[in-house]
Amino acid sequence: MIRGFFITGTDTGVGKTLVSCALLSALRISGRRCAAMKPVASGCHTAAGAHRNDDALSLMEHTGLELPYELVNPYALPTATAPHLAARAAGEHIDIMSIARCHERLAARADLTVVEGIGGWLVPLNSREFVSDLARALGLTVILVVGVRLGCLNHALLSSRAILADEVPFGGWIANRIAPSDGFGDDMIETLTEHIPVPCCGVIPYLADGLPTAAGAHIDLGRLGV
Repeated sequence: MIRGFFITGTDTGVGKTLVSCALLSALRISGRRCAAMKPVASGCHTAAGAHRNDDALSLMEHTGLELPYELVNPYALPTATAPHLAARAAGEHIDIMSIARCHERLAARADLTVVEGIGGWLVPLNSREFVSDLARALGLTVILVVGVRLGCLNHALLSSRAILADEVPFGGWIANRIAPSDGFGDDMIETLTEHIPVPCCGVIPYLADGLPTAAGAHIDLGRLGV
């Protein structure tokens, strides 16, 4: 039984937040109660004396639930850099078990959880652990977001191999067209469909307004098993 989804990407800036919010929107339309989480966020701003992250706030907006910010984003780090470096600059240590406890509290309020990772699959969280270790600890089904652009073939195939090698539940991948015209985009998606041994669960067209509700219509929940 699927407890929720862990959204990772081939890189930063490929649309993990858009896909996470789109998935939340699609799941809400299908009648599921969903909680969301952005466990680690760097580049946070200050609001009312506390650090806040725009991606985490977007996720909260699309859940339809009243969730405490501190559970959604337990590590809100001000410096816009890799998470372990941002944590070091803030004098913090990212603890995966602490994140897991926050996740369990959120999961108790919902049918499914959608957790957005930071960066890609092998981004370090501390001196010993990576995003991949967090995904494994949470026990969620992984979705890989591929930003369709030059270079995505190598990044997507390497990422998919790493996810498979880590033997975590790998539910599928989603192509996100991140530019108005991506040239050989259709061919890139076809190539990845041939070589990634889990289903393509959606192809999100370029959306100038970036509305998650519109993007959610392009996600195939059936292929994700929900």
